[in-house]
Amino acid sequence: MSREGMHRRFSSGAVAFMKRCSESVLSQKISTFTSIRVDLLGHFKRILIFDSSSWNIDPKLKTVLPGCGGSASEASCKLQACYEYKQGELSFFEITSGITPDGAYAYQVPSHVQRGDLVLVDLGYFNIKIFREIGVIGAYFLSRLSIGIRLLDPKSFSSIDLLGALKKIKGNIHEMQIIVGGDKETQVCCRLICLRVSRDVANARRRKLKKSSRERGRTPSQYHLLLADWTLMITNVPQQWLPSEMVRPFYSLRWQIELLFKQIKSVLCIHKSNTGKHNRLLCEIYGKLIMAVLIHRLHADINIRLWNSKRRELSMEKLYKRIQERAFILLELLLVSLQKAIDYLREELPRLIKNCLKSRQRSRRTTLEIIKYGPLRQKKEKNMLDAA
Repeated sequence: MSREGMHRRFSSGAVAFMKRCSESVLSQKISTFTSIRVDLLGHFKRILIFDSSSWNIDPKLKTVLPGCGGSASEASCKLQACYEYKQGELSFFEITSGITPDGAYAYQVPSHVQRGDLVLVDLGYFNIKIFREIGVIGAYFLSRLSIGIRLLDPKSFSSIDLLGALKKIKGNIHEMQIIVGGDKETQVCCRLICLRVSRDVANARRRKLKKSSRERGRTPSQYHLLLADWTLMITNVPQQWLPSEMVRPFYSLRWQIELLFKQIKSVLCIHKSNTGKHNRLLCEIYGKLIMAVLIHRLHADINIRLWNSKRRELSMEKLYKRIQERAFILLELLLVSLQKAIDYLREELPRLIKNCLKSRQRSRRTTLEIIKYGPLRQKKEKNMLDAA
C-alpha cells in the first residue's frame, strides 16, 4: 500500500470506527473484578476522579482544535477523563479542544455520577451548582476550597471571616460546618476541613503565588499569602465515614489520574503526532487510549488481587514500562494470531508482577496504606505492615 493510500484510509469513517472501538472497550467490564477492600473506602459505591490533560498539536489544526495562541500553540488537544479508583479502571474519556475550560466541562460530571459515589475533583472543576447536584443524586464530593467563595455560618447565616477563624486555631486540624455560596438556590451545606501545612510548604506556595502574580503584572493580596499556611477542603461526606485526619490521604488518591496522564504521555506518547490531518490525529489518539484502557484493566486486576490477599500494590508506572519493553514482541505475535499474543502475555505475567511490585518502606506508607492503617506515628508501628 502506498503512503498516499494509507493517508486516504484515515477518513471520518475511520474516526467513527476507532471511537466506537474505544467505547466498546470501555463498556466491556470484567465481571470477576472485585474492589479494593479497605474499610473507609467501603462506604462508597465508586470513587470517581475527574481531571484533564492537554498538549499542543500541529498549528494546521487550529480551526478544529484551537489553542490559546499567543506564546502558546495555535492548536491544542485536551483529554477529559474519569478514573474509578476502587476497581482501578478508566470510566470514560472525551477529546476536546485545548481551550475548553474544565469549569465548563464540570457541568457534565453529574451525568456520570450514581448514588453512593464519591467524586474527587481539583479546583478547575470547582462549581457550587455541580456539588449541589451531586448531593441531590445521593452522592458525595471532596474538593479543595476555591479562595474568594462566600462562606456562611449555618446557624446565623452571617458571613464567616475565614482568615480570622484560622488565626484562632491552635492545632493542625480544624473542622467547621459551613454553607458555601451566596445564592440560596445553589447553596451547599458541607464540612470545611482546615489542614495546616508545614512552613516549607507554605513558603513554597507563597513563592509560587508571587511568581505567577508577577507574570500577570499583579501583586498578590496579603489575604492570599496568609492562606498559604492552610489546605482548605470541603466535603459533604459524614464525619464518621471520613474523619478530618483522613481527608488529606483521601484527596491524595487524585494522584492516580495524574499518574495515568503521565504514562499515556511518556510511554504511549499520546501527545506526539507528526500529522496535520484531523482524522489521522483522532485515529492515533483513540488507538493509544484503547491501549491505555487495556493496560489499566490488567493493572487493576492484578493490583486488587495483590492488595486483598497480600496487602501489596502493583506500580502503574513500572507496568507501563515493562509492557513497552515487550511491545514489538506482542505486535509480531498479534500479526500471527491473537491467541499467541495472549499465551505470551500469560507466560510473562509472573515476571511482570515480580518486577512491578511497589517496594515497602518502613519509614513511609503509600496512600492506600495510610487509609488502611493510618500514618506512621511511632517506631513500633513500622512493623505493622510486616505483621499484616
